[in-house]
Amino acid sequence: MTKPLAALSLDLDDHWSYLKTRGDPAWKTHPSYIGRLLPPLLDLLDEMKLRISFFVVGQDAAIERNKPALRTIVDRGHDVGNHSFHHEPWLSSYTPDEIRGEVQAAEGAIADATGVRPLGFRGPGFSWNPVLVDVLLEAGYRYDASTLPTFIGPLGRMYYFARSGLDRAERARRKDLYGSWADGLRPIRPYRWLAPGGRQLLEVPMTTMPLLRTPFYLSYLIYLSRFSEAAALAYLGAAIRLCRLSGIGLSFLLHPLDFLGPEEAPGLDFFPGMDVAPARKRALFRRAIAAIGRRFEIVDLGTYARAVAARPGRLALRAAARTPGGRARGGSS
Repeated sequence: MTKPLAALSLDLDDHWSYLKTRGDPAWKTHPSYIGRLLPPLLDLLDEMKLRISFFVVGQDAAIERNKPALRTIVDRGHDVGNHSFHHEPWLSSYTPDEIRGEVQAAEGAIADATGVRPLGFRGPGFSWNPVLVDVLLEAGYRYDASTLPTFIGPLGRMYYFARSGLDRAERARRKDLYGSWADGLRPIRPYRWLAPGGRQLLEVPMTTMPLLRTPFYLSYLIYLSRFSEAAALAYLGAAIRLCRLSGIGLSFLLHPLDFLGPEEAPGLDFFPGMDVAPARKRALFRRAIAAIGRRFEIVDLGTYARAVAARPGRLALRAAARTPGGRARGGSS
């Protein structure tokens, strides 16, 4: 019996982008771990026979020292996507021209660094804006993967703010970080955004637990493993079973800090799970992928999106609404 597909992707957020989101001015020198992260990570993926999608930040692709490492992503058979240029999780508050600039600048830099034009987009911090649908359609993108259908985004924002030391003005700027309670009402299954003129764009949400709508991406599992690794894996197993019973495909997310320790990413100890040793993180990754692989065939997100788009039957449509004045309605996912 053929297994359903599961998508595996990694948001290639660099050291500086975490510092920037936190409001640490040290980000301005663009400290990077890309050159240290990618060689062992690509070796690990080869060893596990995995091909994934890397969502690359345009600013990193534009920095000359990063280009050889980024090119190896494609040379080793992986897919690349667009993760915006400046990696600002408040993208949901951008004007249409600013969003267009973010997508276009990142696309050009990524294509120059990797030799491949990205055809999928994911907003930083799951930030989303209805104008983004228009921009991606204009640019010929095949899919967006910016939404995280969960109710707990505001709790994640509160946790982040409590550990970040941001002042009131910086917190206001990040008021939509990780989305709102209403994001829990978004679909878990892939669907199509309906734009003006009847145009449609495939949306591939990050999969959350059916019914509960709680996340189970790797960073979340690593955080849970601090209390009990067995419980974290049991939680993942329950999510996988519910997805299979519900006929829902699976989009599973990785981050660089899922493989790094504080000595490799100094100043990022505020990120959940940074007190877990890298060797333990990699072991949990192996066990999580084995659990997913028992019930799903694991592919990169680009392959998954093409398979969903070609699937017989009609995907649900969801309007990408704007306010009467033509401006995008705020809120991120």
